[in-house]
Parts: sequence; C-alpha cells; structure tokens
Amino acid sequence: MRLRQLHDWQVSIARAREIQIQFAGQLVLTGSPEGVRCVAGTDVSVISQLGLARAAVVVLDYPTLTVVDSVLVEAKPEFPYVPGLLSFREIPLLIQAFERLRVEPDLVMVDGQGYAHPRRFGLASHLGLLLDRPTIGCAKSRLCGSHDGLGEQSGEWCSLVDGDEVVGAVVRTRTGSKPLYVSCGHRIGLPSAVQWVLDCCRGYRLPEPTRLSHLASIGRLVATTG
Repeated sequence: MRLRQLHDWQVSIARAREIQIQFAGQLVLTGSPEGVRCVAGTDVSVISQLGLARAAVVVLDYPTLTVVDSVLVEAKPEFPYVPGLLSFREIPLLIQAFERLRVEPDLVMVDGQGYAHPRRFGLASHLGLLLDRPTIGCAKSRLCGSHDGLGEQSGEWCSLVDGDEVVGAVVRTRTGSKPLYVSCGHRIGLPSAVQWVLDCCRGYRLPEPTRLSHLASIGRLVATTG
C-alpha cells in the first residue's frame, strides 16, 4: 500500500516539533469506521545494543482476529530518541513495512499516543495522516493529561483531560489490570476508538492487533521479513 508524502524525515528536533504543530490541525477526530474487514496493529522494538530496531505490522481479519498478513522490517533508526518525537524515529521503518503489505487494513491500532500528546500529534495521528485511514493510539503509559478514578472492571473508562480539553480515554481492558491510554489518531471519534479497542481484546490487557504486533517485533511471532 502507498502512503502520503507530507514532509522530509531528515529534520532537526526543532523542525520536527514545528511539523507536529503544523499537521495537528489537519486531523479528523470524528466518525466511526464502517465496513471494517481488516484491522492492523503496529509496534517497534529495539532489538540490539547496536541500536537496531524491528518494526512490525500485523493485519488481522475482522471479526475473527486471525492473522492474514504481517511484515517485519529491521533497520537502524536515523532520528534520535526524543520524548514526544517518537514518530520521527519509528514511522520511517513502519512506512517500509506498510508498503510491503499484501492485505490493506481498514483500521489501524498503534502502540503509542495519538491526540493525547503535548502537541496533539503523536505517533498514531502522524501515521494516520500518512495512511489517510482510521487510526487509534493505544498506549501503555500516559504522556500528558490527568483523569478521575477508574473502576476495576473490564470495559470501564473515563476521560483523559489536558488543560480544559479531553484528549483521550483511560480504558480498563482487563479486570484488575493496568489501564490503557486510548486516543484518536485520525478519522475516528473517541467513543468509537474506545469501543474498537475493547472489541478487539481477547482476555489480555492489549487488544489483539497491538499485542500480536508487539510479539512480532520481539521475535515471538512469525512474520514476513521485509
């Protein structure tokens, strides 16, 4: 599949922040995907002390959530690790993986932040704009914002608020487990994003698309190597 070309990737840290601010205004944070037949998950893991990383994209049939395609790309990221600028480090690798997919997803779940980001343009939002399709940020930790108390039962959620703005949701995907931080990436509204994450869970804390992409990225799930 082909991705849009929005900007150069070899940029300074200051320019990277400017790009995030520039493109955040183009995000569509409403809607509910219809006719979804395939859902993809993405994850990138560092795999060696040499700085090599492995980017995984796993595509699942919906609603069976069986794997129908997967691609693994191993390379050295060219952008340094800078909190809040993860997309500039990981997306160039993910682009290579997406371009080699045989089955195109209708919805993408990203192990990372979407709108719940200091500049409202995290990894899921950045990737969603490049893919031009519904994308959800599904992070294991919080980057910004605060929230009220959250019940312990699976399916409970509350708003994640930064300043006076709701930027995401804190979601209990498994009873007694730590919550996930879900936010809109692009072309989807928050209630729909939460529902899709819960609908794709199968007894684990992580929804199947990002759970399986994580396993692929650390070498515990067989994937096609790009």
